[in-house]
Amino acid sequence: MKFSRYHLAAFAAFFIWGFFPIPLRWLAGYPSGQILFFRVLLSLLLLLLIHGLGRRATVRQTWWQWQVAPARERRAVLASTVVGSILLTSNWLLFIYVVNQVSVQAGSFAYLICPILTSLLGFVVLRERLRPMQWLAIGLSALSCVLLGSGEIRSLLMSLVVATTYAAYLISQRRLQGYDRLVLLTVQLTLTALLILPLAPLLGAQPLAGLHDTRLLAVVLLLSVLFTVIPLFLNLYALNQLPSGTVGIFMYINPLLSFLLAFLYFGEQASGLKLGAYAVIFLSIVLYNWRPTARSGAVIARTKEEAVRPSQSTNS
Repeated sequence: MKFSRYHLAAFAAFFIWGFFPIPLRWLAGYPSGQILFFRVLLSLLLLLLIHGLGRRATVRQTWWQWQVAPARERRAVLASTVVGSILLTSNWLLFIYVVNQVSVQAGSFAYLICPILTSLLGFVVLRERLRPMQWLAIGLSALSCVLLGSGEIRSLLMSLVVATTYAAYLISQRRLQGYDRLVLLTVQLTLTALLILPLAPLLGAQPLAGLHDTRLLAVVLLLSVLFTVIPLFLNLYALNQLPSGTVGIFMYINPLLSFLLAFLYFGEQASGLKLGAYAVIFLSIVLYNWRPTARSGAVIARTKEEAVRPSQSTNS
């Protein structure tokens, strides 16, 4: 297989996301809601600027596409966009809290099991088929959760909640195939901004005070540009030419890097039981993505459809 610039873009996107915990930890002293508020606000402003400068035709095309769609499709797109906005907001807030208040390990474990959990939700909600090897991987993932839970239940529960919100987000976006992902993400962040603005006090956010906090604004701007918009563009660029299953394999770079950072950079510790649980989840990832040699083009096409579909990767 030739390693093209599209493969490089996918690799770069998830490589960048893997280092997300470092600048996020710089803001560990701030409430998670405060970080979320300004990350959403600055990311939205950047996306609006990008659309205004070079993507106005795409925005108009997406609006027209929705306008001329059948009423049933319009309602489905609207519902998926609104639900996606709520799930994405929840995922961002929870991930910030987990990395800063629980552990980087918990955050990385969430995204290690996320693709497998997404497939399980796809089977339950969308009736998507799973291969026998994928069922084995799901069973091993459950075993790894049991091992982790026997050692530290709070960390496991937080990982599962983060993974579930993002997996549910990906499933909710399956109905939006054919629409420009970046335009829809901008709409979702707009809805998110409208949602969290009145809820700012409940989230622990202080918008007026934050506007005068140079350190907060500088770090969140870094998060918005380098760890949100740039990898998002790289990921969407890769998806223009690569199968979603191929991009899905690169998705594991993110949590694996974060996992290494937890031990090598942040100095977090892990018991033998926890290391055993991580070994089980790594084995499940290998089994989940392993496929026997296909004997025909039809088999190849089918296995590609069953691969991980990262859809709109806006994780972390």
